[in-house]
Amino acid sequence: MTISFKVSDKTKNQLNEFYADYKREITPPYAVFQAKDGDTVVTLYESGKVVFQGKDADLASQIWVETEKMVNNKVEINNSDNKKKKEPIYVDPKIYNASTIGSDEVGTGDYFGPIVVTAAFVEKENIAYLKELGVTDSKKLDDQKTLKIVPEIIKKIPYTTYILSNKQYNEMNMNMNKVKAVLHNKVLSDLTSKYKADYVVVDQFVAPNYYFAYLKEVPNVYKNITFMTKAELKCLSVACASLISRYVFLKEYDKLSKELNVTLLKGASNLVDEQGALLVKKYGMDKLNEIAKLNFKNTDKIKGLAN
Repeated sequence: MTISFKVSDKTKNQLNEFYADYKREITPPYAVFQAKDGDTVVTLYESGKVVFQGKDADLASQIWVETEKMVNNKVEINNSDNKKKKEPIYVDPKIYNASTIGSDEVGTGDYFGPIVVTAAFVEKENIAYLKELGVTDSKKLDDQKTLKIVPEIIKKIPYTTYILSNKQYNEMNMNMNKVKAVLHNKVLSDLTSKYKADYVVVDQFVAPNYYFAYLKEVPNVYKNITFMTKAELKCLSVACASLISRYVFLKEYDKLSKELNVTLLKGASNLVDEQGALLVKKYGMDKLNEIAKLNFKNTDKIKGLAN
């Protein structure tokens, strides 16, 4: 797999610093550096183009896509896999049919509203019930279906949920993947201390070595994890975690909307910028620290619109 995109000077400097210990002595023409990190080769060119090559290229590049989006919302990504025929998703029956604890999060791409992370425990005896209920990835169900199905799920499924307010998020001053790693570790550590599962599964958002690197300053790190991409389709505990997180997120979003007397928009679009500017005019800039993720590029646009 090969993934490439252009980055700003700020991200170039961050890349250069991050890969300092992984750099090769010989680099291709016009390259600032080339580095080997696990199964991925990273090449940064003088033009600002960065290329990730290897089987974990998508995961290794994800943090830098998010980093660049904080500077430039429009990141044009070239992915060699998009040109190939998509293969069917393999579901490992050994894991799918076992008792599992899985975790997933929502809210990381929304300017307004909290980040919600959940770990759920599904015993194999409850798999048939959940399948009959129609449990699947929260992104495949509309909000009304999610609000209907989750109260039924939580009658039988133990879970731990953590809600990170935007005020707390802004105080953490971390990149999003580090925030996610810290929160996943928090809910997994809690649930695994209460229940024993055959597998503990995380919906993989970054390569495992990066995940644990983000947690190097955390005192208690749960490590016996099976990382999976598209895990919500391969493991029912992750699907439950995804749905419960979405349910809690929707409830919190509704509560915040009522507090502000407006139906808050989800995502981080230009319409969100316009709504943010109206809220700033009504409540002042300080209010954004409570309701929005200030390191999103939307904040600068809102400041411009509100003046």
